[in-house]
Amino acid sequence: MLGAGVEPVALSALKYGLLALLFLFLWRAMRWVVRGLSVESTASLPPAAGTAAGTAKGNPVPTTLIVHGPDGAKPRPVRLEAATTIGRALECELRIDDTYASQEHARIFGRSGGWYVEDLGSTNGTFVNEQRLVAPALLQPGDRVRVGTTVLELRR
Repeated sequence: MLGAGVEPVALSALKYGLLALLFLFLWRAMRWVVRGLSVESTASLPPAAGTAAGTAKGNPVPTTLIVHGPDGAKPRPVRLEAATTIGRALECELRIDDTYASQEHARIFGRSGGWYVEDLGSTNGTFVNEQRLVAPALLQPGDRVRVGTTVLELRR
């Protein structure tokens, strides 16, 4: 017979433990759903006018990212032309093979003649010059953006 010889306290502890695990599972699932909804609403915004234009002083805007992968492979250049989502998902414009990167990790977008980067609610965070992003930040030539263990360097 099931439960014969098992203390009622132990059965109660197992019952409450399973209930807690169920609650944690549901909470994580809902958190991913909400995060996915906020990513879609942010990523679907059109880039601001002046993305590919020069700044007010006429200086050219950096338009190339050098991608340094986590595996130490040869860096590859990627041309920036519009808002670019970075992550492991197939839908990302810049797809990276990095287990420390989220599905939709960060986004680089143009505004007022410059490029900005924002974190899209990633698990491990996005870093610019080794400082964690808490809000969208303007990128300057030579800035290094770290997404997981992949480093992206902005060039002219």
